[in-house]
Order: sequence, then C-alpha cells, then structure tokens
Amino acid sequence: MGGKMTVSKSTIVLFFSVRHGWADTMTAIRLPHVKYICPHAPRIPVTLNMKMTMPSWFDLMGLSPDSPEDEAGIKRASENIKAIIDHEAKNGIPPNRIILGGFSQGGALSLYTALTCQQQLAGVVALSCWLPLHKSFPQVASASANKDMPILQCHGEMDPMIPVQFGAMTAEKLKTIVNPQKISFRTYPGLLHSSCPQEMAAVKEFIEKQLPRI
Repeated sequence: MGGKMTVSKSTIVLFFSVRHGWADTMTAIRLPHVKYICPHAPRIPVTLNMKMTMPSWFDLMGLSPDSPEDEAGIKRASENIKAIIDHEAKNGIPPNRIILGGFSQGGALSLYTALTCQQQLAGVVALSCWLPLHKSFPQVASASANKDMPILQCHGEMDPMIPVQFGAMTAEKLKTIVNPQKISFRTYPGLLHSSCPQEMAAVKEFIEKQLPRI
C-alpha cells in the first residue's frame, strides 16, 4: 500500500501566549502523538501599555497581586478557550486528553479557564504567570471538574515583570483549590521573564506523563 503512515493525534496541547515565538519553542519539544494549537491573542488597547493596541488576551492594569483586573475580559477570553475545547471534543478529542498551557498572561488564562471548567482536563502548564481574579477562588471553582488536576507551574527567580514571589503566592492559592499533591512549582535561578532549556524539558516530561500515547 502506498502513502505515508500517519500518527493519530488523539491528544492536544493548547498553548497560549502573546508572543509568536512560542509556537517554535513548543515545536522543539513536540511529541509525535500530540497536536499543538497555539492561538494568537487578539489586538486590544492595554491600559498598562498606555492604552496602545497590542496582542493581549485581556486588558492589564498592573502586574501585582493587588492590581485592578479586567474581570469581563478575563471571563470572555476564558469562554473563548472553553469553546475551543468544546469544538475539539466534537471532533473526537476527549477533554481529558487536552492540556491547557501558556506563558505569562497566557498561563494565567490557562489556570483560570481550567479551574472554572466543568469538563475534566488532563492538566495545566503555567509558566511565569499568576491566577487571575484570585480573590474569587475557591468559590468560582465550586462546579469545576478539575479539583484533582495536575498543574506544572514554572517561574524564573529573576523575573522582573512578574516576581517569583507572586508565582509562589499563586502556588499556595492553587493548593486551596485543587489537590495540593498535584501541584508542582519549579523555579529557575537567574531566569528572567522567559524560558530556559531546563524548564522546557520539565514541560515535555509533564506532557509525556499526563498525555501518554494510547
């Protein structure tokens, strides 16, 4: 018989960022049985950027635990991601074979979406990020199907934009929402608001563990 053998993509990693380079970064650690989707953030005016238009999943007023937040924008972006999950489910990919992940704002959005999702997901990869609307948790997660979901959270110890202390606070908050034994918080000495080979190796290992070939 002619033609190439194709590997069934029965598994998905949805990775969110505002930087286009992340698609290439994910390609470097891709697994043959996993489909990677890296949606582009819409271009919107961002308060933190003097209201200039830039790719952003929701508006940002500040990057500290007490900064005001774009609640409507966060919820709208989260619903858009849940619509992608529903679309993939209709195409035969069960939600429990889908990992949400992202860097910075994309990681924040992944956490919020997974923790408020009524479908059981395979896990979350949260890089250099925080939990949006953290004061509304754990109440808004009451109907979540992901209280036992594994979360890999990674953060650079020298991050000048989202300090590692904010990441550590997020990890402690997550332990009040999901099974604390399912949370892994890793920090990387000298790393700024970026990624490094060790971090990406940890991401690949997490994906392999949570989405084994079937």
